[in-house]
Amino acid sequence: MPPEMAPHAVLFDFDGTLGDSYPAIAASVNHVRTLHGLAPLSEEEVRRHVGRGAAYLLRHTVPAGTVEANAEAYRAHHPSVLRSGTRLLPGAAEVLKTLHTHGLRLGICSNKPIGFTRELVAYLGVASYLDLVLGPEDVPRPKPAPDMLCEALSRLDLPAAAVLYVGDMVVDIETARGAGVAVWVVPTGSDEIETLKRARPDRLLKDLHELSLLLGTRVVP
Repeated sequence: MPPEMAPHAVLFDFDGTLGDSYPAIAASVNHVRTLHGLAPLSEEEVRRHVGRGAAYLLRHTVPAGTVEANAEAYRAHHPSVLRSGTRLLPGAAEVLKTLHTHGLRLGICSNKPIGFTRELVAYLGVASYLDLVLGPEDVPRPKPAPDMLCEALSRLDLPAAAVLYVGDMVVDIETARGAGVAVWVVPTGSDEIETLKRARPDRLLKDLHELSLLLGTRVVP
């Protein structure tokens, strides 16, 4: 990204972009499945349904009961595995530190329930780098609706042209397009590289370190 196009703020998705929460998510999905006498799914089977919100996840992984009751059971179980089943992806902490050090405003816009995201960024030691953390409870509609990014623009008091969104899924690309925000993606989440290419993000990154390099910064050790 040329200097004249450098953003004033960078917003991130969480699962698959900054963090790997798939073990925790799979554990809670399988807890709900067990309540219905269903066999557990592999982490890979659960992974492909992550990123579009809890209702979507449970509709596609628990073919029994109601979405509402299953979501309640999921949320009740999830704190027991949230921390142990989540880690930052390689380079995430360093890149957030670097961008923060260089004066960029940073935030998270994720379909993960907001309470879980806030707990994780504090537990994983990156909360101090973030100017805002938004979740589906903060807006009328979750991603791929643009509401969350629009809310972030409002809170940061920045125009869409001054903000970059970084995600890992087609849903992130659709969200950014709806908000008029540039979008870069990393192939570390639920969607495969070819799927991401077909959705035509503004840039397909190799990893988070490349994000730092392209913004003209160096990773702070």
